[in-house]
Amino acid sequence: MADLSLLQEDLQEDADGSLDFVSQDEMLTPLGRLDKYAASENVFNRQMVARSLLDTLREVCDDERDCIAVLERISRLADDSEPTVRAELMEQVPHIALFCQENRPSIPYAFSKFLLPIVVRYLADQNNQVRKTSQAALLALLEQELIERFDVETKVCPVLIELTAPDSNDDVKTEAVAIMCKMAPMVGKDITERLILPRFCEMCCDCRMFHVRKVCAANFGDICSVVGQQATEEMLLPRFFQLCSDNVWGVRKACAECFMAVSCATCQEIRRTKLSALFINLISDPSRWVRQAAFQSLGPFISTFANPSSSGQYFKEESKSSEEMSVENKNRTRDEEAPEDVQVRPEDTPSDLSVSNSSVILENTLEDRAAEASGEPLGEISVPLDSSVLCTLSSESHQEAASNENDKKPGNYKSMLRPEVGTSSQDSALLDQELYNSFHFWRTPLPEIDLDIELEQNSGGKPSPEGPEEASEGPVPSSPNITMATRKELEEMIENLEPHIDDPDVKAQVEVLSAALRASSLDVHEETISVEKRSDLQDELGINELPNCKINQEDSVPLISDAVENMDSTLHYIHNDSDLSNNSSFSPDEERRTKVQDVVPQALLDQYLSMTDPSRAQTVDTEIAKHCAYSLPGVALTLGRQNWHCLRETYETLASDMQWKVRRTLAFSIHELAVILGDQLTAADLVPIFNGFLKDLDEVRIGVLKHLHDFLKLLHIDKRREYLYQLQEFLVTDNSRNWRFRAELAEQLILLLELYSPRDVYDYLRPIALNLCADKVSSVRWISYKLVSEMVKKLHAATPPTFGVDLINELVENFGRCPKWSGRQAFVFVCQTVIEDDCLPMDQFAVHLMPHLLTLANDRVPNVRVLLAKTLRQTLLEKDYFLASASCHQEAVEQTIMALQMDRDSDVKYFASIHPASTKISEDAMSTASSTY
Repeated sequence: MADLSLLQEDLQEDADGSLDFVSQDEMLTPLGRLDKYAASENVFNRQMVARSLLDTLREVCDDERDCIAVLERISRLADDSEPTVRAELMEQVPHIALFCQENRPSIPYAFSKFLLPIVVRYLADQNNQVRKTSQAALLALLEQELIERFDVETKVCPVLIELTAPDSNDDVKTEAVAIMCKMAPMVGKDITERLILPRFCEMCCDCRMFHVRKVCAANFGDICSVVGQQATEEMLLPRFFQLCSDNVWGVRKACAECFMAVSCATCQEIRRTKLSALFINLISDPSRWVRQAAFQSLGPFISTFANPSSSGQYFKEESKSSEEMSVENKNRTRDEEAPEDVQVRPEDTPSDLSVSNSSVILENTLEDRAAEASGEPLGEISVPLDSSVLCTLSSESHQEAASNENDKKPGNYKSMLRPEVGTSSQDSALLDQELYNSFHFWRTPLPEIDLDIELEQNSGGKPSPEGPEEASEGPVPSSPNITMATRKELEEMIENLEPHIDDPDVKAQVEVLSAALRASSLDVHEETISVEKRSDLQDELGINELPNCKINQEDSVPLISDAVENMDSTLHYIHNDSDLSNNSSFSPDEERRTKVQDVVPQALLDQYLSMTDPSRAQTVDTEIAKHCAYSLPGVALTLGRQNWHCLRETYETLASDMQWKVRRTLAFSIHELAVILGDQLTAADLVPIFNGFLKDLDEVRIGVLKHLHDFLKLLHIDKRREYLYQLQEFLVTDNSRNWRFRAELAEQLILLLELYSPRDVYDYLRPIALNLCADKVSSVRWISYKLVSEMVKKLHAATPPTFGVDLINELVENFGRCPKWSGRQAFVFVCQTVIEDDCLPMDQFAVHLMPHLLTLANDRVPNVRVLLAKTLRQTLLEKDYFLASASCHQEAVEQTIMALQMDRDSDVKYFASIHPASTKISEDAMSTASSTY
């Protein structure tokens, strides 16, 4: 017992000592406590000081001298010998800097004088953790714009340049280069070009450390995007070429990963002539990892070749970049001597490549009609010249139009509108204003038709002595050039196969190639004759005869210059009375041309198409097909719908890939591809694949389901109605617990209501909606209540509103009188949604739904009565109809509320008596979540 009493005395003394210690701390000022623990020999106490600096500043923020005193103590604490204390201090610096800026604007120098020197000094700290923390703090400060521009130039950049000196520590140098690259987008072009770019170029050539070169290669795209095109082409591209041929595969891999960003910072010519060849080298790199990164970047790199004339996306002149405008100014100067009777304006170039309501607008003869339609003066009509709208002669006319736009020579069409020689700039601006209108900007594009063959049949094709001069004003087909290139390839292939002619397979291949070679020779001869005939024919008949060619508006044809489609079949579509569609088979050479286009270098496209080759999965990447599928919409947009034939086979191969991840990727993007291709190609090529995805795994179907409305709205109404029969299939999933699938279906059905007639909605969508309202998962039911209310709104607005009345009666029968209390509760939820979203006029609601709603006041389940009390008090009585009119309906509601106020359940009494501010159905649903399962 004596020992126990002594122990109690010791414990009492310790407690008194601790209390004295606490009371001493409470008696100290914030600065006193800071000084006390900052001088402690215990490391944890000093860490605590660093962690509590921001709280100390908040306590003394009213006294400017105390704030400065705290900042001075931060400077002393920064000299602590313990790395953990310095790292902890650096983590607090961004928060302290933000506090100083927000609360002490009277001392703007606080951060620059006390905090920034610590951050910069720690960038070269010996401890790795301290350096990493300071780097993160510096980037955070730059991102929040807490460092003045002057401080960046005088305090930050000089230190980073010093740390990247040749004699600097290897690890510090690597980290400093990374910081320079990351801060470049934050400090802007001027500082980057003057202070960072020269040292960055030196680091790209660091022969001693490949780690530095690898960091430079990884951030090359960011630097290029900051400094712009001129600095990229003059200073950075030579370094980039060196890095792409570096002897360390990690550097080359980093170059492949940033290739798209570098390409975006260069002009089209360098992109096509230099970067393409460089990228082909990376694709064929000896290292598998480099090839893997290159193939992953191939699609994004191809997308940088996109231009409006080939992709079908057009922009107004004001949105062009300065370099594009300068190129066009040069073209204008070169074209000063060219005829000005045919001109093209980007504003008048169509942005949609559909065929409906299309028309051919030609010079001179159609000038008067176009002027009357648009209100433009005569002589100012511009004729669009583009690879997607020009009336051409052959199926390869796209390449012709594109080449003519690039090779602008005297006598050719112009690619944009310019004022006539001698007119003032004011008149030119006025002319632009008069010529632009929304009809020209958004109109349906002009179809590609062959006018000359039709004229040749009508006139007999008499030659004219003025033919050579007139012929120079029209486009010259470039297909013979393509044919010559193809012939050369065919000859080389035959020559390579001849030593193995004994093999039957090789012999058959040689025979096919020989036939293709003969066919290409015939094509060259026929093209030459056709050009001569067309030139003579144009001179004799003159342009005034061209309007005799009419377009059949009823025949829907894809506006694609597909090399597979021959000229006769095109004329058959355009003219009902034409009998020229006799040649339905293609030569092997024509089949070879189906993959030829002129938008991107053909070698790049060939490599992209080879990504579906099974051998690529073994030699490059097992997921290479997924990368191909992921970038396919971007490649399709770049090539334009006129070159869809180059990708069709690849897309079909990907859609049938064995890996469900590949098909899932396509399913999530098929709606975007449909927008790119237009309704006709979508119906022909995408709808069958879409139908296949509907029957695929749930992981694939969810991609289709998430964008079901986006895809179906692009289809023709008849094709769209076919999917009404298949919507029911979405209720069946591989896993019944996959309730998110059904929730997404309900979301999409809300959007689909606008696409279908009231009868279709009632016949096909109504059963699905009612099924979802009775789902086992409450989240699905809540979305379904919104679906049913929107359906009531649509059907009631129809004429006559018979379907709406029938739907309301079905709701009353299936839910309002449901034997299960959850069904009756669902009926109250639907009524609440109908009231909140004004889906029915209040007088109609009072007639059709309110009587059945009020009968639930006597429901035996309290949860139903609670929700009813909420709906009546918080939603129904908020409507003016029940506030202003003293009708029998208002009296019935008031009597019901009075009855609920006297309910035996306390929750029912509460919600019937008070008037909470919230009236959201989601909150009501959440409050009764426990009672809805």
